[in-house]
Amino acid sequence: MSERSKDELIDAQKQVIGILFEVIKRLQSNSDLDEEYFQIITKDNKNEVRLGKILNERTENAKIVGRLLEQLES
Repeated sequence: MSERSKDELIDAQKQVIGILFEVIKRLQSNSDLDEEYFQIITKDNKNEVRLGKILNERTENAKIVGRLLEQLES
């Protein structure tokens, strides 16, 4: 394997690791948001504004994860 091929392989591996790290970070964020969401909805005094923000952030995280996983498929 040529030096150039090795460098390209290393670069590709770094990109995959970076993408996977970001996917894990976003999924963990959604898990944390789920926990907060369920704590809020079980209270009598629900914070509707925060619930909306949580749902929006979860949706955005899911979209980003989808795009990142598509990058891995290419």
